[in-house]
Amino acid sequence: MTKQRYFFLILILGTLATLGPFSIDMYLPGFQAIAKYLHTTTAQVSLSLSSFFIGISAGQLIYGPLLDRFGRKKPLYVGLVIYIVASVGCLLVHTIEALIILRFVQAIGSCAAAVASVAMVRDLFPAKDNAKVFALLMLVISASPMLAPTAGGYVTAAFGWQWVFILLAAIAALILIAVIFSLPESYKPNPDFSLKPGPIIKSFLSVIVEPQFYTYAISGAFAFSGLFAYVSGSPLVFMDVFKVSGTIYGWIFALLSIGLIGSSQISSLLLKKFQSEQVVPFAIVAEVIVALAFYAGASLGWYNMYGTIVMIFLFLCCVGLTNPNTSALSIAPFSHNAGTASSLMGALQLGIGALASFGISLFNTHSAMPMAAIMAITSIIAMLVLFIGRRNIKHHFKPDANEVMVAH
Repeated sequence: MTKQRYFFLILILGTLATLGPFSIDMYLPGFQAIAKYLHTTTAQVSLSLSSFFIGISAGQLIYGPLLDRFGRKKPLYVGLVIYIVASVGCLLVHTIEALIILRFVQAIGSCAAAVASVAMVRDLFPAKDNAKVFALLMLVISASPMLAPTAGGYVTAAFGWQWVFILLAAIAALILIAVIFSLPESYKPNPDFSLKPGPIIKSFLSVIVEPQFYTYAISGAFAFSGLFAYVSGSPLVFMDVFKVSGTIYGWIFALLSIGLIGSSQISSLLLKKFQSEQVVPFAIVAEVIVALAFYAGASLGWYNMYGTIVMIFLFLCCVGLTNPNTSALSIAPFSHNAGTASSLMGALQLGIGALASFGISLFNTHSAMPMAAIMAITSIIAMLVLFIGRRNIKHHFKPDANEVMVAH
């Protein structure tokens, strides 16, 4: 494979992988404008984010079997078309209920891109290059929380929130054209692969009964769900409570993402001296301490905008340490059914994250307290699951360095 071809394939797969993150982050600065247009509240608009998370969670379980049964490109075509149609629908809505439903459909479409990009890395590149390719993809994905909300803030301010969805639909259309004409079919359809519920459920059950999987996957999902509470609650906190513009909010979001991205890279350095099993308890306990301090301060009115930014930054640093290690430990026991384990882990992360996001809308308090409360609750649950579940692990499977790198 030539260097030019190598780069081009990574570019296409990278854009596929970032479609979901862009869909989440880019419309956040427009929450106030959407609420005003639809005659509702910012908290109600955040439900459209929760429905998106639910759609991605469901899609994790749907597309894995479809990609094995029909090959990679046909399910990808269907997913991208669904995404484009739903994106156009989002810019035409006149009720919050319609937006919530269409965001769910949009997520189902975007999930095809995310799942296919991971599968096609394994198909198209030699095994020895997979870790390097995944690291490049994760670098592209890591850029989306810095670029998407900032771009979304300027687009919303200049043209209106509907143009965010026009832009997302156009990006997906360009990706679809690139996939049709430039991306090879990397996996031959397997007509013997069963899509019946029985064998699929049996495969998932064989994964979830493994103590190391359910301990680290569930504790990691709860630890990670504080991030979803932040993403869902931050537009209300910064734009409604602290009265910043959508453009400034985009820059704040980009700044805070440095904590998550930077700490995940620090995790790689820590693993040169420590095991993942040592990093995870430290990171989750630190996350609990930060979350409780944030909740106490938010409840008592200790923090202004800058104090709130500092506390969220520290919390995201803890998440960045926890997530790659719990992810790697979760899938370490599996070799033949690593794909099933990975999709189930992703569904747990996104499903619990959707609940955390939905929890923000249950509060009617004009402060950072709801976001801090969800962060504290989920962090404490993560710590309890970790320390109770580890007692059931008889043989600890070790992830290698490549697995932790992929988890980033």
